[in-house]
Amino acid sequence: MTETHATLEPGAPAFPPGRYGRRREPGRRRPLLAVLLAVAMVAVMTLVAVRLYRQYGDPNYDAEVITYTGITDSQVLVDFRVTVPEGGSAVCLVRARDRDGAEVGREEVTVTARPGQRHVSTQHRLTTTARPFIGEVMRCRPPG
Repeated sequence: MTETHATLEPGAPAFPPGRYGRRREPGRRRPLLAVLLAVAMVAVMTLVAVRLYRQYGDPNYDAEVITYTGITDSQVLVDFRVTVPEGGSAVCLVRARDRDGAEVGREEVTVTARPGQRHVSTQHRLTTTARPFIGEVMRCRPPG
């Protein structure tokens, strides 16, 4: 038996039988489940971010380049300031790059603050393999 417009409910589309498969009944939506999944996802992402920050993002070790001078074909003099925990020390990675951005020198430098102080200003002469254009401090971390 074929469906005709007389046997269909008003507003329902008329499809040839067997052509498009079985039509699903409109399902019950579950907005509560979607909200709970979203909240769980945000909680997990927050926990991951906190853990990674604690592991890699230590604000107690912060370096800033004051100036880089004494540029020759084989060296650069880098003046920088490091913030460390009170009376602590840090290992800083100092590097030099040429005009093209290629690294021409790299060295780890250990700096130590005096007891009761949090800031260390130091000057380091970095030997390079070619004429540097810039001297910079990449990062500082706790020693060890």
